[in-house]
Amino acid sequence: MGTDVPFDLVEQTIINWAQAQNPVRLVMLTSTRAIPKAKLDALSDYDVILILRDIHPLVADRAWLNVFGDVLIAYWDPIYPDPVFGIEVCANVVQYCSGLKIDFTLWPVSMFALIKASHTLPGQLDAGYRILLDKDKLAQGLLPPSRKAFLPKRPDLASYQLLVNDFLSDVPYVAKCLWRGELLPAKWCLDYDMKHVYLRPLLEWLVELDHDWSIPVGNLGKELRKLVPADIWVDLERTYTGASIAENWEALYLTLDFFKRVAIQVGGRLGYSYPEELHQHVCDYVTQIREMPPNL
Repeated sequence: MGTDVPFDLVEQTIINWAQAQNPVRLVMLTSTRAIPKAKLDALSDYDVILILRDIHPLVADRAWLNVFGDVLIAYWDPIYPDPVFGIEVCANVVQYCSGLKIDFTLWPVSMFALIKASHTLPGQLDAGYRILLDKDKLAQGLLPPSRKAFLPKRPDLASYQLLVNDFLSDVPYVAKCLWRGELLPAKWCLDYDMKHVYLRPLLEWLVELDHDWSIPVGNLGKELRKLVPADIWVDLERTYTGASIAENWEALYLTLDFFKRVAIQVGGRLGYSYPEELHQHVCDYVTQIREMPPNL
């Protein structure tokens, strides 16, 4: 996989280090840098999987991270059982002072053997991988990536209805928090739950309808700005505001209007109806809460 792609300096440093480490048997590069023609910049991460005889020594003694530069800050997961295979794995996120960022995933050889035998790639590999070093030909016969693992899937009617309902079910909570002047929970629900959990998938469906459910939108919707119509993006930006309670009331109304607009577009193309009567009842409830005497 990818043997025709030249190694860059960081990759070569990783290979040289791994070659000298007997516990390291296989090194794989995943994510953006393993995807052909992916757009890279100076801050693009290196996502590296180390296949080891035993993961514990590299977790216990972390000095090896300094081989790749001066560590600015590092985050480590605790060792945990893989949810599919039950074998202990670990991962970290390492930011170096130079700007280099490497995310290391540590798997034991036994874990990789089970993945290979399952004839199904986990999403982390199916999105794309390159082999940097394979001392024992462990990756020989490994399935190639289909690059479909993280593609949004076409929703059925029940999924569409559930997403709309759950989005609208958040609205009374935001209204209550704004009336009370509780900024943090209001912003959490409005800007995270309503937008990332419900609105973002809706926008992803809109994109996929134009691309036959075949185009990746990136982690947390990072490619959406390039993929949605310009007017959609402008209206999405308008739903964001700062710390003013009054401005967040307006942002809530704008978010409701925007969600409805996109949901009607998506639903229309899928053959699903939007619950406009329910939407209006929810909007009326928001206005009712907003017009209550201030909670002093």
